[in-house]
Amino acid sequence: MKIMAAMGDSLKDQRDKALLLIGFAGGFRRSELVAINVTDIETVRQGIVINIRRSKTDQENNGRKIGIPHGRTRWCPVTALTEWLALSGIEEGPTFRPVDRHGRMQEQRLSGEAVSLVVKARVKDIGLNAGDYSGHSLRAGLATSAASAGVSSWKIRQQTGHASDAMLSRYIRSGELFVDNAAGVLL
Repeated sequence: MKIMAAMGDSLKDQRDKALLLIGFAGGFRRSELVAINVTDIETVRQGIVINIRRSKTDQENNGRKIGIPHGRTRWCPVTALTEWLALSGIEEGPTFRPVDRHGRMQEQRLSGEAVSLVVKARVKDIGLNAGDYSGHSLRAGLATSAASAGVSSWKIRQQTGHASDAMLSRYIRSGELFVDNAAGVLL
Protein backbone atom coordinates (compact mmCIF):
# COMPACT_ATOMS: atom_id res chain seq x y z
CA MET A 1 0.00 0.00 0.00
CA LYS A 2 3.04 2.22 -0.40
CA ILE A 3 1.47 3.46 -3.62
CA MET A 4 -1.61 4.78 -1.80
CA ALA A 5 0.48 6.44 0.90
CA ALA A 6 2.56 8.26 -1.73
CA MET A 7 -0.49 9.90 -3.32
CA GLY A 8 -1.83 13.33 -2.48
CA ASP A 9 -5.39 14.63 -2.44
CA SER A 10 -5.71 16.13 -5.92
CA LEU A 11 -8.56 15.14 -8.20
CA LYS A 12 -6.21 12.89 -10.20
CA ASP A 13 -4.82 11.31 -7.01
CA GLN A 14 -8.34 10.56 -5.77
CA ARG A 15 -9.27 9.05 -9.12
CA ASP A 16 -6.14 6.91 -9.13
CA LYS A 17 -6.75 5.68 -5.58
CA ALA A 18 -10.28 4.59 -6.49
CA LEU A 19 -9.17 3.12 -9.82
CA LEU A 20 -6.35 1.06 -8.32
CA LEU A 21 -8.25 -0.12 -5.24
CA ILE A 22 -11.43 -1.03 -7.14
CA GLY A 23 -9.39 -2.64 -9.92
CA PHE A 24 -7.51 -4.78 -7.40
CA ALA A 25 -10.48 -5.66 -5.17
CA GLY A 26 -12.64 -6.60 -8.14
CA GLY A 27 -9.89 -8.47 -9.98
CA PHE A 28 -11.10 -6.61 -13.05
CA ARG A 29 -9.69 -6.66 -16.55
CA ARG A 30 -8.76 -3.14 -17.71
CA SER A 31 -11.70 -3.15 -20.13
CA GLU A 32 -14.13 -4.11 -17.36
CA LEU A 33 -12.78 -1.46 -15.00
CA VAL A 34 -13.10 1.42 -17.45
CA ALA A 35 -16.54 0.23 -18.61
CA ILE A 36 -18.08 0.76 -15.16
CA ASN A 37 -20.79 3.41 -15.19
CA VAL A 38 -22.19 5.05 -12.07
CA THR A 39 -25.46 3.17 -12.66
CA ASP A 40 -23.52 -0.12 -12.49
CA ILE A 41 -22.68 0.51 -8.82
CA GLU A 42 -25.07 -0.49 -6.06
CA THR A 43 -24.39 0.37 -2.43
CA VAL A 44 -25.24 -2.42 0.01
CA ARG A 45 -24.60 -2.90 3.74
CA GLN A 46 -21.49 -5.01 3.15
CA GLY A 47 -19.93 -2.66 0.56
CA ILE A 48 -20.80 -2.24 -3.11
CA VAL A 49 -21.95 -4.50 -5.92
CA ILE A 50 -20.64 -3.69 -9.38
CA ASN A 51 -22.54 -4.97 -12.38
CA ILE A 52 -20.16 -5.90 -15.19
CA ARG A 53 -22.42 -5.72 -18.21
CA ARG A 54 -20.11 -7.59 -20.59
CA SER A 55 -16.78 -9.31 -20.41
CA LYS A 56 -14.26 -11.18 -22.51
CA THR A 57 -15.43 -14.56 -21.21
CA ASP A 58 -19.15 -13.66 -21.26
CA GLN A 59 -20.00 -14.49 -24.86
CA GLU A 60 -23.77 -14.27 -24.23
CA ASN A 61 -23.48 -10.84 -22.57
CA ASN A 62 -25.26 -12.07 -19.44
CA GLY A 63 -23.13 -9.87 -17.23
CA ARG A 64 -22.02 -10.66 -13.70
CA LYS A 65 -22.14 -8.98 -10.33
CA ILE A 66 -18.97 -8.46 -8.30
CA GLY A 67 -19.06 -7.71 -4.59
CA ILE A 68 -16.47 -5.30 -3.22
CA PRO A 69 -16.57 -5.41 0.59
CA HIS A 70 -15.70 -2.56 2.90
CA GLY A 71 -11.97 -2.70 3.63
CA ARG A 72 -10.57 -3.26 7.09
CA THR A 73 -7.69 -0.84 6.56
CA ARG A 74 -7.44 2.85 5.71
CA TRP A 75 -7.27 1.85 2.03
CA CYS A 76 -10.88 0.79 1.68
CA PRO A 77 -11.88 0.51 -2.01
CA VAL A 78 -15.50 1.42 -1.23
CA THR A 79 -14.44 4.60 0.60
CA ALA A 80 -11.98 5.52 -2.16
CA LEU A 81 -14.68 5.17 -4.82
CA THR A 82 -17.20 7.14 -2.75
CA GLU A 83 -14.67 9.94 -2.21
CA TRP A 84 -13.76 10.03 -5.92
CA LEU A 85 -17.39 10.28 -7.00
CA ALA A 86 -18.13 13.00 -4.42
CA LEU A 87 -15.03 15.06 -5.24
CA SER A 88 -15.49 14.74 -9.00
CA GLY A 89 -19.23 15.39 -8.90
CA ILE A 90 -19.87 12.43 -11.21
CA GLU A 91 -23.50 11.37 -10.93
CA GLU A 92 -23.99 9.54 -14.22
CA GLY A 93 -22.02 8.08 -17.10
CA PRO A 94 -18.48 6.72 -16.87
CA THR A 95 -17.10 6.29 -13.37
CA PHE A 96 -13.44 6.65 -14.31
CA ARG A 97 -12.54 9.61 -16.51
CA PRO A 98 -9.36 11.36 -17.63
CA VAL A 99 -8.03 14.25 -15.58
CA ASP A 100 -5.76 16.59 -17.53
CA ARG A 101 -2.49 18.08 -16.29
CA HIS A 102 -4.38 21.17 -15.12
CA GLY A 103 -6.62 19.06 -12.87
CA ARG A 104 -9.68 19.32 -15.11
CA MET A 105 -11.80 16.21 -15.49
CA GLN A 106 -12.94 15.22 -18.96
CA GLU A 107 -16.37 13.81 -19.82
CA GLN A 108 -15.26 10.72 -21.76
CA ARG A 109 -14.40 7.29 -20.38
CA LEU A 110 -10.83 6.50 -19.34
CA SER A 111 -9.18 4.06 -21.76
CA GLY A 112 -7.82 0.63 -20.92
CA GLU A 113 -4.37 1.86 -21.93
CA ALA A 114 -4.72 4.71 -19.43
CA VAL A 115 -5.14 2.14 -16.64
CA SER A 116 -1.73 0.70 -17.56
CA LEU A 117 -0.20 4.17 -17.61
CA VAL A 118 -1.62 4.94 -14.16
CA VAL A 119 -0.24 1.68 -12.73
CA LYS A 120 3.18 2.27 -14.28
CA ALA A 121 3.36 5.90 -13.10
CA ARG A 122 2.29 5.05 -9.56
CA VAL A 123 4.77 2.17 -9.13
CA LYS A 124 7.53 4.39 -10.54
CA ASP A 125 6.59 7.04 -7.95
CA ILE A 126 7.59 4.62 -5.17
CA GLY A 127 10.83 3.55 -6.82
CA LEU A 128 9.77 0.31 -8.50
CA ASN A 129 10.55 -0.61 -12.10
CA ALA A 130 7.50 0.46 -14.10
CA GLY A 131 8.39 -2.07 -16.80
CA ASP A 132 7.50 -4.89 -14.41
CA TYR A 133 3.90 -3.68 -14.03
CA SER A 134 0.83 -3.04 -16.18
CA GLY A 135 -2.92 -2.64 -15.87
CA HIS A 136 -3.02 -6.42 -15.74
CA SER A 137 -1.06 -6.29 -12.47
CA LEU A 138 -4.20 -5.35 -10.51
CA ARG A 139 -6.01 -8.52 -11.59
CA ALA A 140 -2.96 -10.74 -11.18
CA GLY A 141 -2.24 -9.15 -7.80
CA LEU A 142 -5.67 -10.04 -6.44
CA ALA A 143 -5.45 -13.62 -7.71
CA THR A 144 -1.95 -14.11 -6.32
CA SER A 145 -2.70 -12.46 -2.97
CA ALA A 146 -5.94 -14.40 -2.52
CA ALA A 147 -4.24 -17.70 -3.34
CA SER A 148 -1.43 -16.90 -0.89
CA ALA A 149 -4.07 -16.23 1.77
CA GLY A 150 -5.62 -19.66 1.12
CA VAL A 151 -8.74 -18.58 -0.77
CA SER A 152 -10.10 -21.44 -2.88
CA SER A 153 -9.61 -21.21 -6.63
CA TRP A 154 -13.36 -21.28 -7.32
CA LYS A 155 -13.89 -18.25 -5.04
CA ILE A 156 -11.06 -16.39 -6.78
CA ARG A 157 -12.59 -17.28 -10.16
CA GLN A 158 -15.97 -16.03 -8.94
CA GLN A 159 -14.37 -12.62 -8.32
CA THR A 160 -12.12 -12.43 -11.38
CA GLY A 161 -14.40 -14.13 -13.90
CA HIS A 162 -11.75 -16.59 -15.08
CA ALA A 163 -13.35 -19.35 -17.12
CA SER A 164 -11.28 -22.19 -15.68
CA ASP A 165 -8.77 -23.16 -13.02
CA ALA A 166 -6.23 -23.65 -15.81
CA MET A 167 -6.48 -19.98 -16.81
CA LEU A 168 -6.45 -18.85 -13.20
CA SER A 169 -3.37 -20.93 -12.44
CA ARG A 170 -1.36 -18.75 -14.84
CA TYR A 171 -1.95 -15.91 -12.37
CA ILE A 172 -1.41 -17.63 -9.06
CA ARG A 173 1.27 -20.24 -9.67
CA SER A 174 4.02 -18.20 -8.01
CA GLY A 175 1.66 -17.07 -5.28
CA GLU A 176 1.05 -20.65 -4.19
CA LEU A 177 4.71 -21.59 -3.90
CA PHE A 178 4.62 -20.88 -0.17
CA VAL A 179 1.07 -21.97 0.69
CA ASP A 180 1.31 -25.23 2.67
CA ASN A 181 4.97 -25.42 1.62
CA ALA A 182 6.50 -28.73 2.77
CA ALA A 183 9.77 -27.09 3.77
CA GLY A 184 7.92 -24.35 5.63
CA VAL A 185 6.42 -26.92 7.99
CA LEU A 186 9.89 -28.24 8.79
CA LEU A 187 11.82 -25.00 9.14
